[in-house]
Amino acid sequence: MNQHKGSCLCGKVTFEVRGDFQSFYLCHCRFCRKDTGSAHAANLFAPSATLHWLTGEHLVKTFDYQVSGHIKSFCKECGSALPNVQQDGSLVVVPAGCLDSEVPIRPNAHIFAADKANWDHDLQHIHVFDGLPE
Repeated sequence: MNQHKGSCLCGKVTFEVRGDFQSFYLCHCRFCRKDTGSAHAANLFAPSATLHWLTGEHLVKTFDYQVSGHIKSFCKECGSALPNVQQDGSLVVVPAGCLDSEVPIRPNAHIFAADKANWDHDLQHIHVFDGLPE
């Protein structure tokens, strides 16, 4: 069984996901753009995995947007996105960026592309810096 470790930005919340990720989607829906502040969310889905909080579980807040199916968990201290369990416990959803271990699969697809931000196109043509530009 695969084990994946992760944490929030401040390091007060740590977790482990035991099991395999079945899919990896880049979601462009308006909810995901709002809650990430970015062009899309990058979430891993694991229907057969289990989520175990190692430290800081009391700092995890879960927000269910008007029972729309859009659920986000985050650290109350630093605001970092964290995993959550959905669909009555049958699905673990993990924001890919909160993993400290390597992400073992590549994204399967962009989803909700019809909701894509108007500035989210031809990005391969803009400057690329290895760090902060001077």
